[in-house]
Amino acid sequence: MNKVFLIGNLTKDPEVSNTNNGIPVCKFTLAVSRRFGNTETDFLPVIVWRGQAENCGKFLKKGSKAAVAGSVQTRSYDANDGSKRYITEIVADEVQFLSTRGMEGEPAPAVSPAPQNARVGSAVVEDDLPF
Repeated sequence: MNKVFLIGNLTKDPEVSNTNNGIPVCKFTLAVSRRFGNTETDFLPVIVWRGQAENCGKFLKKGSKAAVAGSVQTRSYDANDGSKRYITEIVADEVQFLSTRGMEGEPAPAVSPAPQNARVGSAVVEDDLPF
């Protein structure tokens, strides 16, 4: 099974282009903190295709937080000096915009607290308990 789930921030604005056949492709690098300690960060190249690629170009920017689901792909090419180079990248099947253009710096929506002794959904507020 080859499946990857990542949440991170874009290191720079996404680059959108089209293939020779006119298919949109978007490339960006996602900075992802490691799970333990959060002192190390991996910078992972991500490729997105077609309509999702166009949306990434429109709504993401440097610093945007995004969730990516996809697969790991490794490809190789011959460099100008004759050596073989390998590239490992994430091919995204889905991209969720966790923050987008204009979201940074906006105030959080106001949330009014529930009155004491109020039931929220099926939850019971502590003051309603008989003990």
